[in-house]
Amino acid sequence: MGPAELRTHLIKRLKHYGIATNVLDAMEKVPRELFIPEQQKPYAYQDTPLSIEMGQTISAPHMVAIMCNLLEIEEGMTILEVGTGSGYHAAVMAELTREKGHVYTIECYERLAQNAKEKLKRTVYTNITVITGDGSEGLKEHAPYDRISVAAAAPEIPQPLIDQLKRGGRMVIPISTRHHQELYLVTKNHKTRIERKGGVAFVPLTGKYGIESKHEL
Repeated sequence: MGPAELRTHLIKRLKHYGIATNVLDAMEKVPRELFIPEQQKPYAYQDTPLSIEMGQTISAPHMVAIMCNLLEIEEGMTILEVGTGSGYHAAVMAELTREKGHVYTIECYERLAQNAKEKLKRTVYTNITVITGDGSEGLKEHAPYDRISVAAAAPEIPQPLIDQLKRGGRMVIPISTRHHQELYLVTKNHKTRIERKGGVAFVPLTGKYGIESKHEL
């Protein structure tokens, strides 16, 4: 069975999570196998996280689907992603926001950022900008954002990310306590609403507002 068929089978399994059709359609168009190391390619369409480099991972497909589903991404939106990793999640969001929108994705590790850029060049997505920097501080120069997706666990919700979210915007972020992590949905209107969405497992967020700074890793 080839990658396209395996991808279709995976998408069928993801339907059980109650994922919106547009998210499933987007994930069916993005070739996950392009974003993982050669030795991991046989597992590209298993619903599991996979190791990449620098102690980082590419999230399990169901987690990418859940996060995109919670964000309710629409065509033309401007999105900030904190934690580029492999670049796969950014590609899915780029498919959802389409040519009229843009995904700015920030990665603290230069090597990962460069690898993601190279992989994204092999896709059809020209509406993604990969930046090396401290994602815990956001990316003020392109703010405000319609949506923010954080792919690493923070000790609390960084205030700069809330500040850079548009009124009416949505953010998903994993928060880590001593014993476990939970995924939160943040909705910003006249008040900021924060909702728990279940237990997760992510690598720690680095940087000024992260759990660990880079020199501690």
